[in-house]
Amino acid sequence: MSHLPLPLGLLQNATLPDGSTCDVLLDGGIVAAVAPAGTLAFGSGATLDLTGYVLLTAPAEPHAHLDKALSFDVIEPPMGDLVSAILAWREYAQTMTTESIAERARAAALLMLRQGTTAVRSHVDILLGDEPLRGVRALLQVRDELRGLLDIELVALASSDAPDADIEAAIDLGVDLVGGAPHLSPDPSADLQRLLRIAERRGVGVDIHTDEGLGGPLTLGELALSVRDWPADRNRSAGHCVRLGTLEADELAEVLDEVKLADVGIISLPITNLYLQGWEHPVSTPRGLTAVRAVLDANIRFAAGADNVRDPFNPVGRSDALETASLLVTAGHLTLDEAYTAVSDGAREVLALPRAGVAVGAVAELLAVRGSSLSDVIANASADRYVIHAGALVAQSTVTYDVADPTPLHQPSHHENEVMLS
Repeated sequence: MSHLPLPLGLLQNATLPDGSTCDVLLDGGIVAAVAPAGTLAFGSGATLDLTGYVLLTAPAEPHAHLDKALSFDVIEPPMGDLVSAILAWREYAQTMTTESIAERARAAALLMLRQGTTAVRSHVDILLGDEPLRGVRALLQVRDELRGLLDIELVALASSDAPDADIEAAIDLGVDLVGGAPHLSPDPSADLQRLLRIAERRGVGVDIHTDEGLGGPLTLGELALSVRDWPADRNRSAGHCVRLGTLEADELAEVLDEVKLADVGIISLPITNLYLQGWEHPVSTPRGLTAVRAVLDANIRFAAGADNVRDPFNPVGRSDALETASLLVTAGHLTLDEAYTAVSDGAREVLALPRAGVAVGAVAELLAVRGSSLSDVIANASADRYVIHAGALVAQSTVTYDVADPTPLHQPSHHENEVMLS
């Protein structure tokens, strides 16, 4: 029987990314003190010895689709690009029940938690046809069930076919933000402005699927111009932004200037976009990734996530932020520190969550992974982990390995030694 969640008071002997070791005192879900290892000896909750573990800010997933997750084996869709994935999903969506959506969403969220993610922003489709809010009701149910284990924020993902009334009904039920994919609409500008009007009317933020293709419409600049005068506390972000990666330098700089002025957060989704984009280019295949280096250099709020996990839009994925960080290093040429920041502190900033991590006054959203350094952790992604949410241990994983001993080098027998000496 699980004894989790377990309130913690003291973390001992943790290794930080800079190689130093420390003790961390927790108080009411807040980091109360950080001191050299071996110097703190008390806490108001349980003590956790993290010898041999690297202690990090817990990941936050800035762009998930919990209503779609883990459906690939059920749907068995064709492998292919964004359009084929949309068609496969829409056909299957007609057969889903609220209960079946909730079952997959719950399993997907708990997989993320097990790997270390303690905050998730999930889009949820406003479905077409009868019962358009089935997915919304399912994810609201899962959010309530998992409250206290991880934080879930929901975005109403509306196609251009979805009526305004259905989007507003989702907000009435408890969805937090307005979302959509205007670049896929017959009239991208009109659909974008419709979604922004709904958000303004309801006083909520937006997280828009933006320019998810190697060519085609560019809507990010219009989004930035349209929200520039919004109140500072009304969050706005744009996911995918693949088109930025194909722009010439001058045009890219112009768009990023607008994004910076409007404080729009950019969310890169490497695993899904690396899968979906480029199918039409069998030679010198371009890769679907936003202009991550230019975004960082422009000091724009930047996050990275997995997006889809094992559904028609991405047949693979481990629900592990370390997988996303690794892809940012290999595909995006980010440093190890930049890559992990994008899935942790950077993601929390884009999601407007409180500052977390190993710092006095930060909220105790922490992940400890067995390893010797940040490079070791990202490269090997050990499954040995402790996950801390609001100062409590909410998940732990321990793996054992049993590998055959290597064959020893041949040792000459006594007789062979005599022969060699004669």
